[in-house]
Amino acid sequence: MDLKHDLKAEAHHLGFLLTGVTLPVPPPHSAHFEHWLAAGHHAGMTYLAAERACLRRADPALILPEARSILCLALPYTPPEPPALTSGARVAAYAAGPDYHELIPPRLAQLVKFAEHRLARKVTWRAYTDTGPILERDLAQQAGLGWIGKNTCLISPRAGSYFFLSEIFWDIELSPDAPFTHDHCGNCQRCIAACPTGCILPDRTLDAGRCISYLTIEHKGAIPTDLRPQLQNWVFGCDICQQVCPWNIRFAPAHGDPAFIPQPSVIHPNLSAELHLSLEEFNQKFRASPIRRAKRRGYLRNSAIILGNLRSPTAVPALQSALLADPEPLVRAHAAWALGQIGVPTAREALRQAQTQESDAQVLDEIEAALNP
Repeated sequence: MDLKHDLKAEAHHLGFLLTGVTLPVPPPHSAHFEHWLAAGHHAGMTYLAAERACLRRADPALILPEARSILCLALPYTPPEPPALTSGARVAAYAAGPDYHELIPPRLAQLVKFAEHRLARKVTWRAYTDTGPILERDLAQQAGLGWIGKNTCLISPRAGSYFFLSEIFWDIELSPDAPFTHDHCGNCQRCIAACPTGCILPDRTLDAGRCISYLTIEHKGAIPTDLRPQLQNWVFGCDICQQVCPWNIRFAPAHGDPAFIPQPSVIHPNLSAELHLSLEEFNQKFRASPIRRAKRRGYLRNSAIILGNLRSPTAVPALQSALLADPEPLVRAHAAWALGQIGVPTAREALRQAQTQESDAQVLDEIEAALNP
């Protein structure tokens, strides 16, 4: 118990808000996850259905046979601004600062070093933070950190859900904490009612193909026309289902870990300017940001959609430039759609000009649809 207490104390010292211990045994919702995959609700994330990954998710002991316990941790990030304060594009709060994939692993390694010093021996270990074939929320719930809410997020009754989860599998014998067994969502339906695309399913899973976060980050092709207006002003990710959650409204910390301070140029992007980013400029600007996951073509695709949703005539020159000169057909196609949404004479003239010189069939289809809605 002293070792477990000391490890948790050190984790808190390193910035982790929540800690708990569970064992490397099959998680309770692994079959539920398999049913979700079988229903095709993982959309284009085919890597989730890889056989080896499925076996490891169903039996965490396969990940590290030497593991005797799993330490689950949660590191807070700063909550999003209220919608009333944001009239332009929005970026999910977790992505407003540096990439957590870069900053959290060194802290996990520090915690392992602390354990090795405390035990006076080398520790066999493996750590994850949204990077491995494990059911993170299941493990966290089993470790007592919170419950899985209707919006699929892990929710802590004292800290809401604005945090990053991570885990350390190691050969240290630690007594498990009691699982979190209470469901504090009750009859609340706020997240379900607030979701613009209706992606939240009744069994506490998501139809990823309709989720704004999936569409703006993981999805690599054209975004379905009927879903584009539902993106509203979310250029990367989405916080809606968390923002309306009473547990976040009442209990989420006002500020997250200092390492993840939101960057103004990221959280309040000038989308007209973003459409001019070259590949090199995009990679340089977002080299340490989660936004790089969308890649340039995905981010500029999203930017064009949001400009179309905002329908500001001032965006026409940037969209026209993208439609006429961007090297990516995906970007040109969505710029055409956006110009059609704005619909002013200069936008229609840009579409007609592009129609005479465009050779890509997908882009031509978008131009035709924009000119003849």
